[in-house]
Amino acid sequence: MTTNSSTASARRHSISHFGARQHRHKSIPTCETSHPDDPIPREPGATPLLNVTPQLRKKFGSMQIPDPRSSAESVGTSTDVSTDSSTPSTPLTEPQEMDEFTDKVEELRPSSPDRSRKRRASTTYASNSDDIRKLLGSGTGTKFLQKYCCGDGCCMAEALPAPEGQPERVFLQPPDNDAFRFLGLKMGSLGLDSALTNITELPEQKVKFGSLRRQSISEKFPEEAQHEHEEQDVNVYAPKYMKPHPPYSIYSAPIYGARELTKPGAEKRTFHFDLDVTDYPTEGGVDFKVGGAVGICPPNDPQIVEDILNQLGIPRFQRDKPVRLLTNSGRWPTIWGEDEARELVTTRREVLTWTLDISSIPPTKPLLRLLADYAEAPNERQVLLFLCSAQGQAAFCDLRTGPHITLQQLLHAFPSSKPPLEGLCSMLNQLMPRFYSLSNDPHVSSAREGLEGRRLIELAVTIHETPAYTGRLRTGVGSGFLERLAMKFIDAEEEAEREGKVGESGFQAGVAGRGLGLQVPMFRGLMSNPLSKEFISDGPMVLIGAGVGMAPFRGFILNRLKNASCANKIWLIQGIRDAMLDEIYRGELGAHESEIKKIVQSRAKSPPPVGEHDEGVDSHSDDDNVPAQVVPDSKGEKKVAKYVQDEVRHQADIVWFVANAIDGRVFVCGSTKGMGEGVEGALIDVAMDKGGLDAETARQFWEGKKEAGQYIAETW
Repeated sequence: MTTNSSTASARRHSISHFGARQHRHKSIPTCETSHPDDPIPREPGATPLLNVTPQLRKKFGSMQIPDPRSSAESVGTSTDVSTDSSTPSTPLTEPQEMDEFTDKVEELRPSSPDRSRKRRASTTYASNSDDIRKLLGSGTGTKFLQKYCCGDGCCMAEALPAPEGQPERVFLQPPDNDAFRFLGLKMGSLGLDSALTNITELPEQKVKFGSLRRQSISEKFPEEAQHEHEEQDVNVYAPKYMKPHPPYSIYSAPIYGARELTKPGAEKRTFHFDLDVTDYPTEGGVDFKVGGAVGICPPNDPQIVEDILNQLGIPRFQRDKPVRLLTNSGRWPTIWGEDEARELVTTRREVLTWTLDISSIPPTKPLLRLLADYAEAPNERQVLLFLCSAQGQAAFCDLRTGPHITLQQLLHAFPSSKPPLEGLCSMLNQLMPRFYSLSNDPHVSSAREGLEGRRLIELAVTIHETPAYTGRLRTGVGSGFLERLAMKFIDAEEEAEREGKVGESGFQAGVAGRGLGLQVPMFRGLMSNPLSKEFISDGPMVLIGAGVGMAPFRGFILNRLKNASCANKIWLIQGIRDAMLDEIYRGELGAHESEIKKIVQSRAKSPPPVGEHDEGVDSHSDDDNVPAQVVPDSKGEKKVAKYVQDEVRHQADIVWFVANAIDGRVFVCGSTKGMGEGVEGALIDVAMDKGGLDAETARQFWEGKKEAGQYIAETW
């Protein structure tokens, strides 16, 4: 007993190497599925596993696989340019802020009894330049806090001083519109005659437009001769010169099916898509794979594009008129083409729709300087120059890190500024593809009844929303585009069902929606990303996913169902907000779904809020503003709300067994902020308590598993 106590004490008080993040240990519980005093990895004998019924075995055994290229392993003749040594992780899609996910509805195994935990004191954070000023004061005694300001050093060093003996006040009349007020700029005592220094220089313009006769398009640009430039076509078809996967062009995949996975009232809406890739061209012998990610090339919202064209004062007759686009260097507008000068055919609408990121990237100083140079109103020009100066560094930092700002809002905030589109092309970022993991095994979809040899890939997309200056919510570029397509498909289906539009065999789901001819511009993307590269068709797996991060695991499980002999030894921990509203893919993981899956939910709507000191209630948040919660299980008993990472600790025996199995895999997919960091900490706790390791050794244990391909974290 003395030895164990001293070992535990040494473990908890070990000091990590310099530079490593300090780990705050949280002991794993002692319960039927978690034994901290047992370091031997044991296969959970009594734990329900994924079993295949005779009916399922017959169903999957009789499948006719149309194309052997799609599999969990790489094709022998593959010539994919991606290599194991240079394989990129799935790129970020859109800035997201996912909350941590807690609480449970289904029982995998009984967990430990409730434990009380002392609530932490609240913390006040500095969120803007005024808060920083209060912390720093006017002296030089608290230099360390300046690292939390902007990262560039001294944003307050050259701030405009207030008049002697007077409080700060604004001498300049700010623009009077909602878009400007939404910016929340703090300009101090800025006036029209205020001296501003270190103003950002205007970069060289790298783009220009030239005139072009339609008759010469087919002669000089034969590839563009087949591409229509009218508004209705530009909003649907990507330009030929965009090659996100050189030398291959963007493929317009027909939407075969679309449905909403979440219920009305869910905090975030999630949609499912079936994309028909039957005619997708062969690319070096590499095909779609389980766990792979496809690239979606979304256009900007046509309404936003039209509004920007209006704000810039571009005449309507010029918006869809073909022009010659000349660039002197760079990859733009081809995404990943060669860095070289280009001469292309396009239209002004097409450039704004497909090639410029007008909504995702915070404003830069070069962009603000361009707006200042073309601002006719003196007050607007001074404000824009102020943001580009040393005196306005704090306000610029607030602008970059505050509410989301788009080009559309800036043009409404400073309406007298109407820069040329060529200038904006030189200042704005390339509109990049958004990557989404496959939520199916392409083999299984190819063999679905009624597809008649067609090949489908499936995606799950959560709609990202942020507040807009209009008072409404704006959606992300990629998720908003896909939501608009999904709603058109769903509305057509509902209308056909209401009006009794049936075929010879009655109403057929998907027929009305497919009749719209909706398409998604996409390319094969990343089939050698960590999820697909490390997935194997056998061996034990623990799958830990939150929100839409669970989607690729559906493909893993469907692949296991197809291979009946390898169906066992798979466990899923799924984090959601409310099982009644946003549990995606419920009932689509096989006949024994409830036995392999553990649901952890954070925001169940019932019962009503309770006091934090009520019996059976435990705080699960580091934020004192978040009340403790309880939720009922299926028997009506109160259960303590908890995070996904808490369930990882409760299932420590399974995690430890899988981590130490020769062919075991632990997969994590979800938000880095919150869930990803929390699960990483829980895995370290499991290694510490099950393996008797200190924090640094436990971290090295998981680093070794990551290098060996047994711990795979795909987070954003």
